[in-house]
Amino acid sequence: MKHDLIVSQPVIETERFDLRPLRLSDSGLIDLHAGDARVAKATTSIPHPLPPGTTEAFIARAQSANRTEDVWTMDGAKSGGPEVMGVISLDRLERGQCEISFWVAPAYWNTGVASAAVGAVIRANPLECRTIFATVFQDNPASARVLTNSGFEYLGDAETFSVARNAKVPTWTYSLKMD
Repeated sequence: MKHDLIVSQPVIETERFDLRPLRLSDSGLIDLHAGDARVAKATTSIPHPLPPGTTEAFIARAQSANRTEDVWTMDGAKSGGPEVMGVISLDRLERGQCEISFWVAPAYWNTGVASAAVGAVIRANPLECRTIFATVFQDNPASARVLTNSGFEYLGDAETFSVARNAKVPTWTYSLKMD
């Protein structure tokens, strides 16, 4: 029998759900949601179709003691929801800076889940970030609204590679000063 690793990462509570470290038992629901082309194509790093073992490798990296990114699942079990409604992460950059990334399962789009998760991570600031950056694809205005409604300020346009799209995609970059 496999046991989930204990990850030294805080649980962040919201009214509707908890943000908790990933566990191996999340792999089925992450596979289901991240395997959706709409989710994968809204991210830089999720391939589509999702190759076997991708989710397990992602969870192993998230549980690693020497990780540079803390990853939480949006776990709605306390409100009768699923254990994985989406994923949010903070990646450590240099000089007290972090980058926030998130995706939400399509069933929870336009329900406030992303806004609540981003707001909870900002309030908790578990990595004691001085500045948080975020990037969204320009064809994803809903994620841009999540950021601007959370206090992020627009920095500029850029482009980045999307694995699922196998192409460079125009992006908007945002920042939030925590000081």
